[in-house]
Amino acid sequence: MAVRVLFRRLLSRTVLRRAFLLLAVVAVVLALRAEGSALRTSLVRTGVPAVLASCAATFAGLLASALCWRSLLAGLGTELSPRLALHVFFLGQLGKYLPGNVFAVAAQAELARDHGVARSRIVTAGLVFLGVLTVTGLLVAVVLLPIASPDVLRRYAWVLLALPVGLLALVPQVLNRLVATALKATRRPPLEQPLSARHLAAATGWALLMWAFYGLHLLPLVLAQPHDRAANVVLVATGGYALAWTAGFLFVVAPAGAGIREAVLVLALAGIADRPAALAVALLSRGIQTLGDVVWAVVGAALRQKPVAPVGTSTG
Repeated sequence: MAVRVLFRRLLSRTVLRRAFLLLAVVAVVLALRAEGSALRTSLVRTGVPAVLASCAATFAGLLASALCWRSLLAGLGTELSPRLALHVFFLGQLGKYLPGNVFAVAAQAELARDHGVARSRIVTAGLVFLGVLTVTGLLVAVVLLPIASPDVLRRYAWVLLALPVGLLALVPQVLNRLVATALKATRRPPLEQPLSARHLAAATGWALLMWAFYGLHLLPLVLAQPHDRAANVVLVATGGYALAWTAGFLFVVAPAGAGIREAVLVLALAGIADRPAALAVALLSRGIQTLGDVVWAVVGAALRQKPVAPVGTSTG
């Protein structure tokens, strides 16, 4: 009887995982297909060398984001090996191509559960991770865009309303209290240890490095277009992308910020490039980011390890 129950649980989880993965892949394909002709035109306009340089910076930025997430998880009491962290993080990240911002976190929780990690801990780390990226992204935009592109900052000032609250929430004492309250409200067991200032600082550092790489991923794309060779190109690229990503994330109904991110980015680049050039950069950026997610997801799938906990074991 116990074997039959275990088999049913295994079957249901396997089916659900494969269905999720298939749905995520379909969403990625549809997203690329919708912009297929425009992406090809933008690629021809930009050139392969610039796109390859952008890909390298994007892949590095995505890796920095994974290390940010791993630092937060370590701060919550679970130290994953780099191999397992990349497997759980990047394979689960495909969920962000579904509408809403919770599917990636839910997928990561399910993947980590096989290795004895409490589901509530992964969910907490995932939500704090999104908070860290949002707050640091807004911070980068606020610091850089007044110098480089004040118009776009004024137009999207509503996004900045989240910054003071976000900065306060990232104070370790405040954050730990919020997490404890949320876990109690959802009837989850409390965390074994609070998130330390050291791990939160490390995660913030990885997030800032991620934004630097994301700014660099735009730079070769912009330089390949007709543009104003002003000294603030790097500032516009970094601050503009940070604001565009954050606006897309806060607009939760758009999968991976589709549409919103591109609109903000085109506006941010308006001061250094004409609209066709800015649009080409925004479309290529979206395609390269999607390619990066897919490549890292394939790497993550290849790094899969044998589960260390029974499949039917409850891990919170």
